[in-house]
Amino acid sequence: MGKCFWALTKGLCVGVFTFYSLVGAAPDPNFHIYIAFGQSNMAGASPAAEPETKPYSRFKLLPSMNCPAKGRTLGVWTDATSQLANCDNPPSISVADYFGRTLVDSLPDVTVGIISVAVGGTALKLFDKDNWQAYLEDPAREKENWIINWAKAYDSNVYKRIIDLAKIAQQDGVIKGVIVHQGESDWNNNKWAEDLKKIRDDMFADLGLNADTVPLLAGEMREDGCCKSFSTNQVQRITKVMENAWPVSSTGLGSANDNYHFNRDGYIEFGKRYAKVMLEHMNRVSQPPSPHTAYKNVVAEIPGKLEAENYDEPGVGSIGKSYMDNDSENKSLAYRQDGVDIEELKDEPGSYVIGYTEKGEWLKYTVKVNESSNYNVTARVASAAKGSSFHLELDDNMVSDTVVVDSIGDWGDYKEIKFNTEIMNAGEHVLKLVIDGSYVNIDWLDFVACGSSCDDNTAIRNHLHLGSAQQETYKIFDLNGNFLGVSDSPKLDSQKGISLRKGVYVLKGKDRTFMVKN
Repeated sequence: MGKCFWALTKGLCVGVFTFYSLVGAAPDPNFHIYIAFGQSNMAGASPAAEPETKPYSRFKLLPSMNCPAKGRTLGVWTDATSQLANCDNPPSISVADYFGRTLVDSLPDVTVGIISVAVGGTALKLFDKDNWQAYLEDPAREKENWIINWAKAYDSNVYKRIIDLAKIAQQDGVIKGVIVHQGESDWNNNKWAEDLKKIRDDMFADLGLNADTVPLLAGEMREDGCCKSFSTNQVQRITKVMENAWPVSSTGLGSANDNYHFNRDGYIEFGKRYAKVMLEHMNRVSQPPSPHTAYKNVVAEIPGKLEAENYDEPGVGSIGKSYMDNDSENKSLAYRQDGVDIEELKDEPGSYVIGYTEKGEWLKYTVKVNESSNYNVTARVASAAKGSSFHLELDDNMVSDTVVVDSIGDWGDYKEIKFNTEIMNAGEHVLKLVIDGSYVNIDWLDFVACGSSCDDNTAIRNHLHLGSAQQETYKIFDLNGNFLGVSDSPKLDSQKGISLRKGVYVLKGKDRTFMVKN
C-alpha cells in the first residue's frame, strides 16, 4: 500500500504502512472491509483475553483514533487486536472481534479489514450526519458528559470520521458490509429502524455503495437485560424498513453483571453469529432497477373510478418506488402487506381505504387517460383532523389545487367532496396522490371529463406563482376566493362587464395562478 494518510490530518503525512507491495495499486477485491458502529457493546465491555490481544492472520484494523501506546496511527492500517474502537488499556472485547476472525477463518483467500467507531451510552442520533451536533448540544448531555468527551476522541463528528476512514479504505479494498449494535439508549424510540435507515442511506450515498450488494446487520439487545422488547419492536423491523438489512439473534448469550452487556463468551458467540449472517447475504447479486407497475397489472382508466388502495406495485431502486410512507408497517394489516396503512371499513366489508396519512407521504398509480380534458373529481374522504389535505400530480406536474378536507366529521364519517384538475392529456401516465396535511382517509377518486367548462369558480391554488403572464383569458378572484369575472389581459385592463376597485386580485389562467395589483 505504501500510502501517506492525509484526509484526517489537514495535509500532514503522519504515517506510512506497507500492507501490499504495489504502490498505487487498484483496490484489492479480496480485501473485504466492514464498517462497525454503535454504543458500548460495539466498543467492548468485557475484558479481552490473550487471544484477542495478539495479531490474527489476515485481520486488519483501520484505527479511528491515534493510540500511541498501541502503536496505532489514525487512518493507517494495522493488525486488528482488542480494543478495536478505542485506546482502552487493558482492552475489552466487542462484537466486532470475533466477527472479523470468523470471516477470516471462513474465507481463506480474503483479508478482512474493520473500521470500528463506538460511543458508550449514546443514542443513534450521534451517528446521524444531520443531527449529531444538536444531540451533543442538547442540555440533556450535561448529565451525560462522558458521551461528549468520548465523541471528542472522534473530533465529535462521528459520522464524518466513519466516512473519512471508509474513503481511505476504499482505496485499498472493497466495503462488503456494515454491522451495528445500538439500542439500549433508544429503547423508547419507535422510529429507530427508520433512523437507522437514514444513516445507512446517507453513508451509502456518500460512499457510492449499493444496498443491494452491501448488507447491514443489527444485533439484538440482551434477552435478559433492559431492552428485550426493543429487539422485537425495532431490531426485527429492519427487514421491513430497508432492503438487505438483517437482525442478529442474541438468544442464549452469556451476560455480564449488569442489564446491558455480554460477557466474553457472549461476545465471542455474538461475533460468530454476525459473521454467519453476513456470509449468508454478502454475495447477493445486484438487481437491475425496474419501474413500478400497475397493481395486479390492471391500469386504472380515466374517466373512471380510482380505488386509493390500488396504488402501483413497487419495482427495484429509486425508479421503482410506488409509495412513500413515514413508517414501514401497514397498521391495520389489511388488503396489502407493505408499508402503506390500509384499513377495511367496518360498515362496508370488502371496502378498503388508505388511512393514518401524514404530510409528505404519497402514492403512485399507473393510469390511462382516454380523453384530453379538464376533469371534475369526486373524492370519498373522511377526517377529524384540522388542516388535512392532498393534491394530485400527473407525471410529477401538479394538476390540481391543494384539496382541503379539514375536519368534516368523525373518522368513520365518509363524505364526497369535489374539485377540478388542469387539462390531463390522453395517454398512459403516472398519477401521484400527495398528502399535504396529515390525517385524511381516502376511499376513492372518481374522474369525469368536463372539457374546458369545469365549474372552477372557487378553485384557487394555495401555491401562488408571482410574475409575468401570457396573453389569454383569466378568471379573476378577490383575496377571499370570490369569483368576480374574467379578463383577456393579465394587466386587468380588459375585464368584461365588471368594475374593479384598486387592490390586489388573484388571476387564474390555463396553467398558472398569480396575484396582480390593480
